Formats: sequence, structure tokens, C-alpha cells
Amino acid sequence: MGATNLPPMQYRLQFRRYRLPFRSAMRTAHGPWTEREGLLVRLEDAAGGVGYGEAAPIPWFGSETVDSAGSACRELGEAVDDERLGALPRELGCLRNALAAARPREKAFAPVHPHLAVAALLPAGRAVLGLIAAKAEAGFRVFKWKVGVGDPADELALLDDVCAALPSGAKLRLDANGAWDRRQAERWLARCADRPVEFVEQPAFAGPTAGRPSATEMRKVDDLLRGLAGDFPTPIALDESVASDADVERWLAMDWQGVWVIKPSLLGDVATTLAGLAKARATVVFSSALETRLGAQAALRVAFGWQGEPRALGFGVWPLFADGRFDGPYAGPFLHWEDVNRINPEAVWNALS
Repeated sequence: MGATNLPPMQYRLQFRRYRLPFRSAMRTAHGPWTEREGLLVRLEDAAGGVGYGEAAPIPWFGSETVDSAGSACRELGEAVDDERLGALPRELGCLRNALAAARPREKAFAPVHPHLAVAALLPAGRAVLGLIAAKAEAGFRVFKWKVGVGDPADELALLDDVCAALPSGAKLRLDANGAWDRRQAERWLARCADRPVEFVEQPAFAGPTAGRPSATEMRKVDDLLRGLAGDFPTPIALDESVASDADVERWLAMDWQGVWVIKPSLLGDVATTLAGLAKARATVVFSSALETRLGAQAALRVAFGWQGEPRALGFGVWPLFADGRFDGPYAGPFLHWEDVNRINPEAVWNALS
């Protein structure tokens, strides 16, 4: 008897767009970030199984926009199937991610780790000095400081004060969000060589602020990052440069040996991309895309299932929203899977009604 061709799974698709103000503006090299826009999706199968997902694009990272994700949902309509969902263009990575997460699941998830360490997020500028002691007292031993926001010389002058304020044995991550040119990056990396700096995150980036960068611009920055990684002992981490499946593929082909900061919410094909990183034995740090607790649960599921060496998570962002119903679990020095698993996606969906 020949193989039976089963019809594609049918779903009812619903989506809701959100715009949520942050408790306070996030200062980054891309400017102040005051609110989060995205959309939630809901899929219901013929048996009544329900799942939820979140599309949380960051356009200046190179993802789609919320408008384009919403337009795609409207074009799909309410009645969809696996074939139509799978045919969405790769450029809609965040929406593909959301719809994959929303497919009703039959198998329970078994985490690799019961708990994972979290990096404490420190603010840009001199305000950093007033928070380290409290974070250290709470138990944090990995700290992430936003740089590339103010004058590079002024920020560099603060580095020794920041390092001196760290507890014994602590590590500091510096996140420049691609703000520096070659000379500025070289000055920072030279200064970091004998400081307790775990890595410097994205020192330069050909960002899509004014449209997608050309292939020439991307190659120029790629070459700069690889050159800096070869010239200085402090590791460099890619963040904006690996914000999509295609980006990860490109850097895997270049045999990147530094750190990979992966925001699972921005990947359209999480399983395939993570398999490629695992095969390369990549050093991966999983990070928040400042999504709601619904999207954070899906992203943290990836982190807790990672078979490689665990590094402190970049999920020390909560409390984040003015409306606390959308925050993820309390971001202490550790996140526990039982707290992540306790999140109720339906409650987040209903909070937008």
C-alpha cells in the first residue's frame, strides 16, 4: 500500500497588536526607546487545542516591522493551515517565530537546566555607579553595562570606576550596540585587556537605521569585527550582526570563534539555526528582545533547552513595562524553569482585550 497523503493541519488564526510603554526609557546607541510594539497570535486547531506566540520585531536590528507582520496576518485570514504558514517569506522572521510557537503542542518540554544565571542590566552613563552595589548584594555576579550612548571618552573614563565597584570574581559585559568606529573600538578593547571584562558586545554595526545596509557596507563591518577579534584578547560578541537566521548562517560560514548573543524571538527557524550553532560548538548567550512575558516564555524555552555550555542569560530586564502584567518572571541572579513554565500565555492575550 502506498503512503497516505494527509491533509495539512487546519487552524483558526487570530492576532492582536500591542503598544506598551516601558516603566522608563531605555537609553541605547540607537537613541531612547520608550515603548514596545509587537503583536500576539493565537492558533486553534480542529480538536480545540490552543497555542500562543509573539512577534516582537526590532526593525533597526534588521527584522520586519510590526506593520508588515500585521499586514501578513490580515492577508492570511482566519482560516490557515501548515502549508500557508510555512510559505511565509523568510523576511518575516519574527512572525514565523510567533506562529511556530503558537502551534498547539502535544509533547511536554523537558528542560536541560533547572535554573540559569542572569546578567544584571546596568544603565548607561554615571548612573551605573549607583546600582552595582545593590545588584551585587542581591547575588548577581555577571553585569552588563550599556555603553556607546554618551561621549566615548567620558564613558571610557568611567570603566575603571565600574570595574572597581564590582564584587570579587564578577564579570562585566560591555554592550556598545554597534556605536563605535574602528579607533573607538580599538581604544576600548585595549583598555579591557587587563580588566574583568567577559566580552565586548557588538562594537560596530552596519545598522539598517536608514534602510538595509548594502552588501559592501556589511562586508566592511564584518571585516572590522573579525579584525578586532584577531587583534585583541578580550572576546567580541555579535548581537545585531546575528539577528536573523540568514545572519547566523553567514557568520557560521565565516567560522566566527567569538561569542554569539542570540535573541530567539528574532529567529524565524529557531530549531534549524540552533542546530547549526550547536554543530559549530558555538559559545551562545541567550538574550531578551524586550518582548512581553508571552514571548519571553518561548525564548527562555530555547535557552533552557540548549545543550551547550550555559552562560548567564541576558534576561535581566524586568520590571520593564509600565503595566506589570506583561513582565516576565522576577529577574533575580537566577531564573528557574518552574517560574518560566508557570507563565499563562492566555492571561497575556486576555490582557490586551
